[in-house]
Amino acid sequence: MSRQNYTFTSESVSEGHPDKVCDRISDAVLDAFLSEEPEARVACETFATTDRVVIGGEVGLSDQERLHDFMGRIEEIARACIKDIGYEQDKFHHETVEVTNLLHEQSAHIAQGVDASGDKDEGAGDQGIMFGYATTETPALMPAPIQYAHAILRRLAEVRKSGAEPALGPDAKSQLSVIYRDGKPVGVSSIVLSTQHLDEALTSDDIRRIVEPYVRDILPEGWLTDQTEWHVNPTGKFVIGGPDGDAGLTGRKIIVDTYGGAAPHGGGAFSGKDPTKVDRSAAYAARYLAKNVVAAGMAERCTIQLSYAIGVSKPLSIYADTHGTGQVADAEIERAVGQVMDLTPRGIREHLQLNRPIYQRTAAYGHFGRDPEADGGFSWERTDLAQALKKAV
Repeated sequence: MSRQNYTFTSESVSEGHPDKVCDRISDAVLDAFLSEEPEARVACETFATTDRVVIGGEVGLSDQERLHDFMGRIEEIARACIKDIGYEQDKFHHETVEVTNLLHEQSAHIAQGVDASGDKDEGAGDQGIMFGYATTETPALMPAPIQYAHAILRRLAEVRKSGAEPALGPDAKSQLSVIYRDGKPVGVSSIVLSTQHLDEALTSDDIRRIVEPYVRDILPEGWLTDQTEWHVNPTGKFVIGGPDGDAGLTGRKIIVDTYGGAAPHGGGAFSGKDPTKVDRSAAYAARYLAKNVVAAGMAERCTIQLSYAIGVSKPLSIYADTHGTGQVADAEIERAVGQVMDLTPRGIREHLQLNRPIYQRTAAYGHFGRDPEADGGFSWERTDLAQALKKAV
């Protein structure tokens, strides 16, 4: 029997965190290629440090001449991301940072395993295991610690960009320790929040006075008490931020991107990868299925695992675990999810309509627990499969 009374901690990082700057650039490159050609192949990685951004990886378009011409846009894309995030500091400025583009054509040996040909369906872009998770503890069917850690930083980014809080800088991290009683989140034992600030004279107490009202607005009523510990900018000044303060790299915040450690992670990063890469698309499908299982009332918690082999279209295995909360057998859920959705790479892409430029917005504040958008963004957060799952079991 699982524990019912405990404290669990998750962290989030803002769009200005060095690793998230890199995720944003990689996903912006991906969106640009998908805007040019929905079937474009992209595996883009970004590295950022003081006054320098390096972009590398494999890309492909059906027309090689267009691919060559398109490469000239990569520097412009990177600078636009840095500008939108808000970096204009001396050693990391969107106008002066040096951008090096090392992208090259996709390997023919990878393409031959992934591309459809003759009687062969499109194969998975790599081997791997992917997990999806959902829980009733928040309206978004996400674990509370990561959902509210994201929400706090997203709110601080909004007031920074609107000019309401001009003292705040782009780089920030949050961490929430959430108290569970009888398996339900009921309060916060501690908050850690570090945010870059542009005025060197500001103290930790000054920063707390700025951020505390927004934290209180985000968290459910009664979760903050006199016993809640606050650690706001606990090391003191935080003026030098972003890649100037610490190097960044695409894909280094995969637990922040998913469930904050409350559920397993297959190990593959998402950002910069087109949807033929099951690291990304199958993780989205697993979340979609787990969320619909919970939305259908079949369980209060659900984990779905999918596994793939490179070049092979069908998943090697489907695993479901409802953690003792299921209203139907886990084996029945495994059978049902494979029945109501085509889990080949092509089937996932078509069902969730993933061949669209919808990825840059996923690069910060989590890939899950977001509202589905009119243009297809966050399509994996829909609960439109719930009725089909009910019928299947």
